[in-house]
Amino acid sequence: MPIEQLGFTPPWQDSEPAAGQAAPAGRDTSIPVPAGLPLPQPTAAVQPPTIGADYNTITVAHRRLYWSVQPAHLHPTVAEHTRLGLHLLAETTGVARRLLATALAESLLLAGRIEFFDLRQPDEADATYVRALQAAGEANDPLLGAAILAHAAFIPGWAQRRDEAAERLRAARTYARRGPASAEFLAWIDAVEAECDTRCGHPKDALRVIAHAEDILTTGSEHRSPEWFTWFSPVRLAAFKGNTQLKAGRFAQAHETLTAALEALPADEGKQRTVILGDLAAVEVARKHPEEACVHAQAALDQLGIIWYATGMERIREVRQSLQPWADTEYVRELDDRLYGWQTTLSALRR
Repeated sequence: MPIEQLGFTPPWQDSEPAAGQAAPAGRDTSIPVPAGLPLPQPTAAVQPPTIGADYNTITVAHRRLYWSVQPAHLHPTVAEHTRLGLHLLAETTGVARRLLATALAESLLLAGRIEFFDLRQPDEADATYVRALQAAGEANDPLLGAAILAHAAFIPGWAQRRDEAAERLRAARTYARRGPASAEFLAWIDAVEAECDTRCGHPKDALRVIAHAEDILTTGSEHRSPEWFTWFSPVRLAAFKGNTQLKAGRFAQAHETLTAALEALPADEGKQRTVILGDLAAVEVARKHPEEACVHAQAALDQLGIIWYATGMERIREVRQSLQPWADTEYVRELDDRLYGWQTTLSALRR
């Protein structure tokens, strides 16, 4: 009998259409396996020994696609990939299972990153990170566990729950020590702490942490970063620093730091470019240069037109709010025409 007729909700989708009804529009893109439930245990090794490597090939492709594909298009594909990985875990044993679990943990981490940074769905991201940590534990990969925990710290950090963010970061550092972690990896955890401190209203503490991260990068380490560690670099640390200097009221320093970061940013890092441009626009507003702020905001909107990034759009909305004293000027009105154009407005409402 179909599982629905037995009174159960299928775990692979939210609901099935009733007999005679059309299937609902769209696809369920939620990640399967509710947080807290154990991962599927192997019942039989029916998959070949190459299954882990084959599954990882797709995970690596998604890792690269993240930087250029629209998040609303990529997320359903990544979610389906995690579904497949969870099913395959029940059919895989030994080394292949460990490799599969590692790739699954990375895929779940990517899904959580899209949910939090690109789609602004923090609750969904928090649950996805729990599942990712389960997979990293199955793979016994402490560095992946550290990366997942540090990403999870963003969620309470952005909600100004500093103690909760600090606890997750302590756990991330504990896992990183088991790695061992590279200098870049440890500096990134510092950068996460700095952003959480900044969001919680403690920019001076954040600047001290960033200085520590800079020292780590200068000293270096004999350990190399894992291949999946693609979201951090010295340029991105400078972007963190510029945002913190902005929030600390050090506008001249923030302008210098962010300008240098923008010039050094690789051409293919469009999402980070949006954030830096938004911060530069905020610096110009603080310095009473509204026209220059609008120039940076317009450039950020150009980048958002290429690939959507909810975190970047938040920066631009904050800038526009701070530009209200100059609302009647031509350059602010031109920004409004872009910010509230048909396509931009519809995209924002859909998301």
